[in-house]
Amino acid sequence: MTMGAQVSADSTTGSLQTPSLRAERDRFVALAFCWADVLVELDEDATVAFAAGPTAALIGRAPETLVGVPVLELIAEPDRSLVGALLGVARRRGRIENVSVRLAGRRGPTAPFSFAGYRLDEFGRHYFLAFRMASKRAETESRLGLKRDEKSGLYDAESFAEVVGNRVRAGVEGGEQNQLTLIELPAYKELHDRLDEEARENLLNTFGAFLKASSVDGDTAARIADDRYGLVHAADVDVKELESKIAEFAREVDPEGRGAEVETATVEVEGEGISDEDLANGLVYAINRFRSTEGQDFSIKQLSTNISALVSTAAQSVNSFKRVVAEADFAVALQPIIDVMTGEIHHFEALARFDSVDGNSPYETIMFAEETGLIQEFDLAMAQKVIEWLGKTPRNAKTSLAVNVSGHSVGSVPYVSGLQKLLADNLWLRGRLLFEITESARMTDLGAADNFIQSLRSEGYPVCLDDFGAGAANFQYLSTMVVDIVKLDGSAVRNAQKAQKGKAFLRALVGLCRDLGVETIAEMVDDRAGLEFIRDCGVQYVQGYLFGKPSADVRVFRDSRPPNMFPAWRGR
Repeated sequence: MTMGAQVSADSTTGSLQTPSLRAERDRFVALAFCWADVLVELDEDATVAFAAGPTAALIGRAPETLVGVPVLELIAEPDRSLVGALLGVARRRGRIENVSVRLAGRRGPTAPFSFAGYRLDEFGRHYFLAFRMASKRAETESRLGLKRDEKSGLYDAESFAEVVGNRVRAGVEGGEQNQLTLIELPAYKELHDRLDEEARENLLNTFGAFLKASSVDGDTAARIADDRYGLVHAADVDVKELESKIAEFAREVDPEGRGAEVETATVEVEGEGISDEDLANGLVYAINRFRSTEGQDFSIKQLSTNISALVSTAAQSVNSFKRVVAEADFAVALQPIIDVMTGEIHHFEALARFDSVDGNSPYETIMFAEETGLIQEFDLAMAQKVIEWLGKTPRNAKTSLAVNVSGHSVGSVPYVSGLQKLLADNLWLRGRLLFEITESARMTDLGAADNFIQSLRSEGYPVCLDDFGAGAANFQYLSTMVVDIVKLDGSAVRNAQKAQKGKAFLRALVGLCRDLGVETIAEMVDDRAGLEFIRDCGVQYVQGYLFGKPSADVRVFRDSRPPNMFPAWRGR
């Protein structure tokens, strides 16, 4: 590989004319080529002073022709504001690390590159930038199940919670003094309504670029909700300046010049007096509270005054939930899955109810367990609870239950081995117990997941894949794993009812499952119109409030299916 345009900085500044400095620079270049595909040196004005690598193939310009060109001309237009902001970060702190950007290719933006750089005073305050094809980064994010908000390019809320937890542990171990700042724009909806589509896109791109540039490693930022953001940043970042810049961006794009008010809440990320794990759990707890709390009674200023308390509250919540699991201090409620033609109950889904967990819905409690790494213990406790419930019924009873398994637990050795022991000790469960995999997006090793699923099926336990139709990855799951049932996501079913082509889409989805020998359940069917719709689409089973809310007493469902709803009603 050519070392590039050697005329570079010798002709643009006297600071690199000594042999020792040139040798140092050449060593820097040689080492960087071990990591990068393209290298660029910039002078103090961010103009190219040196370039190396296959730039002709990537952007249609040979390295020697780039000397004297402003670096932003080499960057894809949507990412220029990000790179500009990152150069500002390097000017203050000297370093940029692991950011995803695209170059201005001959036919438009290139595929993403990982971008890193340094600004060195001893080299005339020049920047040294390295670009590497970012496929490995994308593969890593995919493997970890991390997702990004498509409009801003930032992590979504769920992924951010995981990234923050990992970043906090690494930071505490390295002695870094980082902070988590949560940002809200209370009047964002009004601003959004005043903008056209292009202005909205520009605003989100600018927000994303600025928050990335201000965050640790240039990519520890998220869009938590439409009007809410978060980032982990160094302690020396001026949060007031952050507020001011975001407000300025909003005013610039607003045709009325009003912009939107910006409010922030910041917590220092330090490990004194609390374990790394509890600290990370506390931050996850704070992020989820910030995401889910809304309405007239919520103010981020209130969160700001109490956010440190939230961190310690989370540690208490973790300990409290561990007690709930250890003592099996939760109940099981059942909801029937109904044959759409006969009205007969196929099986019941077992759902957890937490009387001792204050303030949170069952969904929020389960989500908290998933985010804080406690879900595997709970899933095993739930399986034990369901087995105990079935054990109180006659062994020849026809009642069968589905117990939920989080995608987090599928790859957990303690969970899998614990479940295998439970099933080996209770062979009578065959034919009466099903497993429903929830949060399937958390399954990162599909091969291992399929091994788990097939081990259950081979022992006589059918497996259902939940939330099907909510994402394109579901089709990958069906092509990789063999399951008995898929449960169609309730929101996908409702959207299909509203969309012009919704019925055709759902029919095609059900047809695919039928061809694969997989049965289908539609969830969240709460009215007669929904029942007629899913029946017309060929779905075989249905679940929803139309047939009753979850109850601990299955007898309440005996007469909850009026015969006039079902063509093949047999009166029982």
